[in-house]
Amino acid sequence: MSHTGVVPRSRASRKEILGWAMFDFANQAYTLLIITVVFGELFTTVIVGDRGDDYRLANLLWSLALALSYLMVVVSGPLCGAVMDYSASKKRFLFISYLATIATTAMLYFVAPGYVLLGFILITLSNYAYSMGESFIAAFLPDLGPPRDLGKISGFGWALGYVGGLFAAGFTLVVLGEASAENFERIRWVGPFAAGFFLVTAIPTFLWLRERGTPQALPAGMSYYRIARQRVTQTLQDLRRFRDLGVFLVSLLFSMAGVYIIIAFAFIYGAQVIGWDESIRNIMFIIVQITAAAGALGFGMIQDRIGAKVTYIGTLLLWVAAILAIWATPELTAWLNAQLGLDWEAQHLFLVVGCLAGLSLGSSQSASRALVGLFSPLEKSAEFFGFWGLANKLAGVFGIICLGLLQSVVGLQASILLCAGLFIVAILICLAVNQGRGQRVAEQWQAPGR
Repeated sequence: MSHTGVVPRSRASRKEILGWAMFDFANQAYTLLIITVVFGELFTTVIVGDRGDDYRLANLLWSLALALSYLMVVVSGPLCGAVMDYSASKKRFLFISYLATIATTAMLYFVAPGYVLLGFILITLSNYAYSMGESFIAAFLPDLGPPRDLGKISGFGWALGYVGGLFAAGFTLVVLGEASAENFERIRWVGPFAAGFFLVTAIPTFLWLRERGTPQALPAGMSYYRIARQRVTQTLQDLRRFRDLGVFLVSLLFSMAGVYIIIAFAFIYGAQVIGWDESIRNIMFIIVQITAAAGALGFGMIQDRIGAKVTYIGTLLLWVAAILAIWATPELTAWLNAQLGLDWEAQHLFLVVGCLAGLSLGSSQSASRALVGLFSPLEKSAEFFGFWGLANKLAGVFGIICLGLLQSVVGLQASILLCAGLFIVAILICLAVNQGRGQRVAEQWQAPGR
C-alpha cells in the first residue's frame, strides 16, 4: 500500500502492545546483568583483573569487545532491515536474534578468571545478537498506533523493560552475590540466569505480536542480499527527502555515544572510582531501575503533548547535569563534609546522583525511539529502524572506544566528562530538526513506481 496522504493508523490491541513491550521486559536481563551491573564488573576486575594498573587494560578490552559488536551491527543492520521490509519477516529475524542472544549469554558460564579471549568473543557475539534484536523489535513500533500514541507506547515499553530488569537483577544480586573472585563459583551463573530469564519472559512477544505487511516475491536471478543492497542504496538517496530524520540520526549518534558509555561503565565507575560497598551497589541498581522506568513512562506521556523533539532535548539537558554530578561526586562529598561538618562517603552522595541518571536514561531512549517512529513510513519502518540501529551502534563504537582510550591516559573519572560534551553537541544538532515537517514527509511518502 502506498501512502499518498495522511494515512490514519489504528491503535493495536492492548494485548499486542503488551506482547511487544514484553520483549523490552525480557531483554533488560541481558543489558543490566551482562553489560551494566554484573558481568562488566566481573570481566574487568576478576577475569582480566589488572588492579595494579587501575584496570586500564581491562577497561580497554571491555570497550573493544562492545565496540566490535556495535560495528557488526552497523554493517549488517540496514541490510537486515531492508530484507525484513521486502519479505515481511520482522518476526522471523527477531526470533533468530533472540535465540542467538540466549545461547551466547548462557555460555558466559565458562568464562573463568584468565579466560580473557573466550570472554571477549562471547561478549562480542552476545551483544551483537542482543543489539540486532533491539533494532528488530523497535521496527514494529510504527505499526502499533497513530503518531499521537507512539510516545506513550514507546515509553510503556521502556518502563516495562526497567521493571523486568528490576526483577532479573534484583534476584541475581540477592541470590548470586557480589562480582568478586571469592564469590566466582556463584556469580558465574549470571550468564545462564540472564539467558533463562530472556528465554521465558519473551514468549508473549512471539505469541501476541503480529507480522504486518505483504511479502514480495523474489525476482528470478535475484538474491535477498542484492535486494537489500538496492533498497538501502535507494533509501540513502531518499534521505534527501527525509531531511529531518537524517539530521536527527546525526544528533542521535552523539547522544547515544554518551548513553552507551554510561551503560557500559556506570557500575565499573562505581567500583573503581567511588569504591562502593556491595550493599550500596545493590541500592543504586534499584534506584536507577525505578527512576528510569518513571522517566520513560512519564516523559513518554509528556512528549505526546509537547512534542518528541522538545522532550528529547530536555532529557539531554538532564544528562549533562547528571554527568557533571557523576564526575564531581568525590570532590563534592569532601567539600560538603568540610563545610557542614558531615561524615558522608562518596558512595552515599552517588546514590542521589543515580536518581538523576536514571531519569535521564529511561526518558532519552524512549524519546529517541518514538521520534524515529514518527519519521518512518510504514512500508520502510524496519529499514529506517535499521538506520536507527546503525546510528545507535555507530555511536557505541565511537563513544566506547573514545572512552576506553581516554581513560587509559587520564583515568576513568576525568574521562567521564566526555559524555557531557557529547550530549551538548547532540542538543545543538537537534535544534535543526523540524518535527512537524518530518512527520508530514513520512505520512506522504510514496514508494517509487507505485
